[in-house]
Amino acid sequence: MQKSIAEAQISNMEETSREAVATAVQRVAGMLQRSDQLDKVEQYRRREARKKASVEARLKAAIQSQLDGVRTGLTQLHTALLDVKDIQSSLANVSKDWRQSINTIENLKDVKDAVVQHSQLAAAVENLKNIFSVPEIVLETQQLVEQGELLHAHRKLMELECSRDDLMYEQYRMDSKNTSDMNLISIYFEEVQGLSDELAKQLWMVLQRSMVTVRRDPTMLVSVVRIIEREEKLDRRMVDRKKQTGFIPPGRPKRWKDKMFEVLEGTVSTRIEGTQAVTRETDKMWLVRLLEITRKYVLDDLIVVKNLMVQCFPPHYNTFNRFFSLYHNGVSTRVKELTLEDLEANEIVSLLTWVLNTYKSVEMMGHPDLCSEFDINQLEPLLPQEVVDDLLSKYVKTFTSNITGWLRKALETDKKDWLKETEPEADQDGYYQTTLPAIVFQMFEQNLQVAAQIDGDFKEQVLKLCLKQMNSFLMRYREEVVAYKEEHLKDRQLPQCYIQYMIAIINNCQTFKESISSLKRKYSQSSDPFDSDSAIERTLSEVVKEGCQFLLDEVFLDLENHLNELLTRKWLTGSHAVDTICVTVEDYFNDFNKVKKPFNQEMTNEALRRVVVEYLKAVMQKRITFKNADERKDGAERMIKEAEQFKFLFKKLAAGENTDRLCGSITAIAEVFKLTDPTLLFLEVTTLVSKYPDIREDHIQALLAVRGDASREMRQMIIGTLSENKVSYSGTTQPIFKDITVPTITMTTMTTMTSMATAKLLK
Repeated sequence: MQKSIAEAQISNMEETSREAVATAVQRVAGMLQRSDQLDKVEQYRRREARKKASVEARLKAAIQSQLDGVRTGLTQLHTALLDVKDIQSSLANVSKDWRQSINTIENLKDVKDAVVQHSQLAAAVENLKNIFSVPEIVLETQQLVEQGELLHAHRKLMELECSRDDLMYEQYRMDSKNTSDMNLISIYFEEVQGLSDELAKQLWMVLQRSMVTVRRDPTMLVSVVRIIEREEKLDRRMVDRKKQTGFIPPGRPKRWKDKMFEVLEGTVSTRIEGTQAVTRETDKMWLVRLLEITRKYVLDDLIVVKNLMVQCFPPHYNTFNRFFSLYHNGVSTRVKELTLEDLEANEIVSLLTWVLNTYKSVEMMGHPDLCSEFDINQLEPLLPQEVVDDLLSKYVKTFTSNITGWLRKALETDKKDWLKETEPEADQDGYYQTTLPAIVFQMFEQNLQVAAQIDGDFKEQVLKLCLKQMNSFLMRYREEVVAYKEEHLKDRQLPQCYIQYMIAIINNCQTFKESISSLKRKYSQSSDPFDSDSAIERTLSEVVKEGCQFLLDEVFLDLENHLNELLTRKWLTGSHAVDTICVTVEDYFNDFNKVKKPFNQEMTNEALRRVVVEYLKAVMQKRITFKNADERKDGAERMIKEAEQFKFLFKKLAAGENTDRLCGSITAIAEVFKLTDPTLLFLEVTTLVSKYPDIREDHIQALLAVRGDASREMRQMIIGTLSENKVSYSGTTQPIFKDITVPTITMTTMTTMTSMATAKLLK
């Protein structure tokens, strides 16, 4: 094996030598590449010799250093070997001596017992003075407790407990099963436990009044905390000794620190519960007062904790955060208790507003003096979300019931106003109105303001509920308006201000519409339409439309007799029916000026249309048949004059652009009557049909019948030709003749008319 290693080493050396020679040759070749370098051979040789000598010197120094290290190591190993042999020899001697002394140790048991007994007696002697003076110290400690000298009292108590505990510990060490001696010591020191309890009561009393004490006498609170800290150290010491010896004095561990925090928690709870000074029976605002007192007490107490009480407790107690949490938990408990009471709607809102907004605001837990010590965002919600949802649901249910009742009462009050003998009030622009919209939207506004105090989502929910109730209310409003009109028709003299209040009702609808838009802009962040929008819009439009119709019906009830005179013999011979119609319409529309735009404009247009339609109906009813050309001329000229009267009146009333066309229909028919040459009648009728394509064949027949000179053949020719070249109605303009019916003469009607004519002749 060694031979192989030697051969390998020799082989490696030879290879290294060859590599060195090859390297040297290569280097020399590099130096002597030119002929002029041969003169420097001797210089190169000396330089290389110096380098070789330097390398050899460094190599020798390195090898010498390694050899010195190896020599030192070998010397230390030799010394260690000698030391190991000495230790081995010593251990053998110790083992031999230990085996020889076992019997001797067993013979020293009596000495050991004597030592233990001596230790116990020494402890007894040391505590002998305290043992004999126990009654005196107990009395003195009792007096100190009563005088409020808590630190001195606790020092005396610690002396008594130390004497008792040392005696009991020594007795336990001597004979742990000897309970009689233990009981004897316990009986002798039994008053000590009573003193401890009495002192603890004093401590708890100070802690219960800590908010007052820290302002008046903070040293008292500091003394209490120091006593509790001492007891905590003794508890830890006794628990550690129990782990080692199994003995622990009676009453340990006291855990006064835990008890201190329990007392402080109870103090905070009592402080919060004691804020309720009134009840609902004595004060309707009891909850608002309770919450405000709670807010003030909690804020004041926490500021005191930060500025004063923190200094009375050790830093590791984390006093401020602990009290902050205690007050938060106490308030949470109190608020949960309040939610279990039968709260009214306004009380629910007050509570939720306080819980969701006021509590974390700068007015309370988010106060600048507190934010620097505690992150308000770490607080748990005062109320679980399900409790908040239940309260909101209860509020919505109560609010729905209340708002329904309020709206019903508001409508009943408004209905009573409709029967008054005095006109309704007018706004700043002179338009009639009642107080109903203001009352309704004041209710909505108040409830939405309250809902906005809770949160945005709930505000949206209440807004939707208000609009839903508004839709139901408007439907009842419409029913009452119709009933108001029906009652008026039974006696048109009552109520005296029917016209004025119907105008106010129409104007109220415009106010309702504007107020709804205002509420949505103010209280809704969404631009999307609400579910009830279309229904409200439709109901308001129906109330306005029906109200305007009722007003126009009132006008035309007064015009009925005068309209019946049109196109009769009396009218032809000289009637003032149209003059009366114009005066009556103008008089009514002086009142209708109190209707808000655009409704007054719409009423004017509708009145014009109805007047014209009634006039055309009088034509189509064939109340008169012209006997000759003079009558036709007089009748036509009268119709043209009356058409101009209508045109003048309604332009004065600011009717729309359709005035000329409507009044022109009367003039166009008058031109048919006025025509003197029957052969041109077809052309005149054709012109009429081209202007008013909604005119029907029965209308043409009625016109020809009133004219009185058209033969049967001519009527058939005109009707036939018009039928073949019928002009289609495009519907771009509002029809005039569409709803005008031409009465048909039945056999019964003919018989009746014949009988009436016969009776008239006989008479």
